[in-house]
Amino acid sequence: MADFLIYGSYGYTGSLLAEQAVKAGLQPLLAGRDAEKLAAQALTLSLPAVPFDLSNTEALEAALRRVPLVVHCAGPFVHTYRPMVEACLRTGRHYLDISGEIPAFEALAGMSGQAAAKNITLMPGAGFDVVPSDCLAAHLKRRLPSATSLRLYIRSVRGGVSRGTARSAVENMQRGGMLRRDGSLVRVPAAAKTVEADFGRGPVKAVLVGWGDVSTAYHSTGIPNVEVYMALPPALVGFMKATRWLGWLLYTRPVKEILKAAIGLLPPGPSREQNRTGFSLILGEATDPDGNRAVSRLKTPESYHLTALTSLAIARRVLAGDFKPGFATPSMAYGPDFILGFDGVERNDE
Repeated sequence: MADFLIYGSYGYTGSLLAEQAVKAGLQPLLAGRDAEKLAAQALTLSLPAVPFDLSNTEALEAALRRVPLVVHCAGPFVHTYRPMVEACLRTGRHYLDISGEIPAFEALAGMSGQAAAKNITLMPGAGFDVVPSDCLAAHLKRRLPSATSLRLYIRSVRGGVSRGTARSAVENMQRGGMLRRDGSLVRVPAAAKTVEADFGRGPVKAVLVGWGDVSTAYHSTGIPNVEVYMALPPALVGFMKATRWLGWLLYTRPVKEILKAAIGLLPPGPSREQNRTGFSLILGEATDPDGNRAVSRLKTPESYHLTALTSLAIARRVLAGDFKPGFATPSMAYGPDFILGFDGVERNDE
């Protein structure tokens, strides 16, 4: 039996995860739809591989029976999480993914009882979205237990975006922005709010985004009001605002397919040099009705590199029997300080 299955293993992030697993002395089972890409990766890494499409239920379940756990890396997750999760529930296999998509998070939270009955864990967001920000949210709740509002701000420095992330963004762009208000998810127009955030290097503009923590921070902390902002290039912010008026055109299937095809002309993702030297900054602010405030900052390695590290670390803990049955966020399972166990991570409190 292989140690665990990586579905979408030849994608940008899946490849980083597979390489990290080999370095750690593990033998994952590689999987995905493209038999040619899969065979080349398996030969390079000397790992077993099995090609199949998620629509092939028989092949999917057969692959899962060879492993105790899957790390699902094939997005857009809005289209791919359900067949994988439902197969994990049928076969009693643990499920992790590197999604950042709110609909998938909320759906998996709704399956918590089914997973607990099978004594398996369902943990979406085992990568950069949402491990560091989720741990920071839980840390702020620990510092200010009376908190009723949480704002998170995210900035990437010397990083980049993978094709998979860009395609997921295209697939989900009609969803606009999202925040949590009084415990409920509220959809807002794209780039509905712009604020200034100081990550410790002077104020920069950041725009409201539908980041995964809008879902997961509520489950982790119980804080009923959550907003997430990201520092983005002005051109991208302009495009986000343009979707408010051009959505009728941009959200159609033909245009989405054209945009995703254009993304295929881009580099697969950040270079190895960017993986090595890039980093991310996360600022968190929790407040309560009496005006009390807690602020903390987090610095992490480059987001895709960190995703490979955190998803592998979580997989290893689950394989060792250290998991929370049912739906779990990273901080629910491993606490606010889990992120501090990775090289290059720094946390500071005001």
